[in-house]
Amino acid sequence: MNRFEGKVALVTGAASGIGRATALRLASEGAELFLADLDEGGVKETAAEITAQGGRAHPHRLDVRDRAACRAIVAAAVADGGKLDVLCNVAGVLRGAAVDEVTEEEWDLLMSVNLGAVFFLSQAALPHLLATKGNIVNMASAAGLTGQVYTSVYAASKAAVVSLTKSMALEFAKRGVRVNAVCPGGVITPMSRAFQPPEGADLQLFARVIPLIEPAQPEEIASAVAYLASDEARFVTGTAFSIDGGQTAG
Repeated sequence: MNRFEGKVALVTGAASGIGRATALRLASEGAELFLADLDEGGVKETAAEITAQGGRAHPHRLDVRDRAACRAIVAAAVADGGKLDVLCNVAGVLRGAAVDEVTEEEWDLLMSVNLGAVFFLSQAALPHLLATKGNIVNMASAAGLTGQVYTSVYAASKAAVVSLTKSMALEFAKRGVRVNAVCPGGVITPMSRAFQPPEGADLQLFARVIPLIEPAQPEEIASAVAYLASDEARFVTGTAFSIDGGQTAG
């Protein structure tokens, strides 16, 4: 498939996990990629793999908490690529803590990365997406649909991403820009492997987040992102697409 031939896409969180898989998938279908991540070495490796496979990729170090830097990378992508067709807001952080042990620093970090960056990157990209009738795909989570123990701030940030997605979709539908969210459940990524429940956690409370089938691979989530970002999804906007092994079905 070459659904993104001639398209320019910006993907955050592209150094690893779902962001990396998304970048590789879009590149394999013809997109020119602008890749962003705080992990400069990792994002360069993703770009190198795309280039080695005959694709076009431009790596950038980006701290998504920096609002000016968010605006700057959108401007750089448009300046170098000539336009912007797709924005994939994938960068995210996860921390485990009981509600009464969450620090202000943890709250600020998760809200800034998981929610603030989605808003400010989207805000910067929208004028360019209006010009191309492009679209945005945001990475939310099953935790943003049902809640999740010991990750209250993460869940709250992802619930806000779902609401933000729907609100932007309504506001821009008549103007030709689609906005969707993907809500993964368990995915085997460096972020999920690094997760540690707080000391003394009641492990029985995790029962509802265990998927009915084995966890997903990042490439499976990337397939959903690619569909939503493609013209095949012309009639899809404002959705929170669950891909969670049945986690949120009951």
